[in-house]
Amino acid sequence: MTALLIVFSGLFGAAGVAGAAMAAHGGDTQFVAIAAAIALVHAPALLALAALRPVMPRLAATGGILIVAGTLLFSGDLAARVVWGERMFANAAPLGGMILIGAWLLTAIAGIVVGIARHRSTPQAR
Repeated sequence: MTALLIVFSGLFGAAGVAGAAMAAHGGDTQFVAIAAAIALVHAPALLALAALRPVMPRLAATGGILIVAGTLLFSGDLAARVVWGERMFANAAPLGGMILIGAWLLTAIAGIVVGIARHRSTPQAR
């Protein structure tokens, strides 16, 4: 799973830079720029979750899969509109956005869970 998160991080990073370059040189810049931004923001997030897998294996993996799915739907739908002139399917981008919001909330919950677990395992000073 860690390798998969790293692979998608690299793919999203590359797609984000390519999309940003495309937006800078013309075309339907609004959709391309947004798709690029979403991909670029989530590429390092996937690297961070891959690095955190030893600390929170299930939560990092689940959050990573949600980020991959959400980014593919959100950015993919916007890119499809530019490349093919139509959506992937109805509401693909909003669905991807909701999945990304859920992934970030899961990441926040994971931080709380790890913090509580560390607090409980730390000996209390008397």
